[in-house]
Amino acid sequence: MILSDNDIKKYIREGKIKIKPKPNFKEQLGPCSLDLHLGNVFKTFKPSQYPYLDIKRKVNFEEFMEEVKIEDGAPFILQPKEFVLAITKEEFSLSNDLMARLDGRSSLGRLGVVVHSTAARFDPGWRGKGVMELGNLGVMPVVLYSGMRICALTFETLSTPCQTPYLKKRAQKYGKQKLPRASKINQEFKK
Repeated sequence: MILSDNDIKKYIREGKIKIKPKPNFKEQLGPCSLDLHLGNVFKTFKPSQYPYLDIKRKVNFEEFMEEVKIEDGAPFILQPKEFVLAITKEEFSLSNDLMARLDGRSSLGRLGVVVHSTAARFDPGWRGKGVMELGNLGVMPVVLYSGMRICALTFETLSTPCQTPYLKKRAQKYGKQKLPRASKINQEFKK
């Protein structure tokens, strides 16, 4: 079941959803979602000597990316066909009987901005900042600003609390993140 605005506030009060900084409900709360703000750290792909990314290759994909940090409120220009990782301003955690989904805002989608490619789910027991996979499908650059509302979280209850929350999974790769991290998919392939 998806949480309503009343339940989102209740779950935050009860500590089942923790969000820092504390949300401004007048600005951020929708009928069944909570808007989050764009942080000020991005990861962009740098030019590489390799003609492709091989996910079986034993490389650190962090080496293919560079971190870009901007001031609070400063612009970040997302070029057409560009793909970058970005972080939410907010850090959040979920109890073991809740999951969250991240969705882009319609107003940005109408400009060609995609907020996530595939990674929209945050499992029960999640803790950290949300990482977005920003893309510009449009033909013109779009200026985004650190601190602007960029995405929304919806929350769903599980039928029962999960047996193994995200941070207790042996194979979890991205928990407790404070900065965007490059893909770690190559850790899934055996030597």
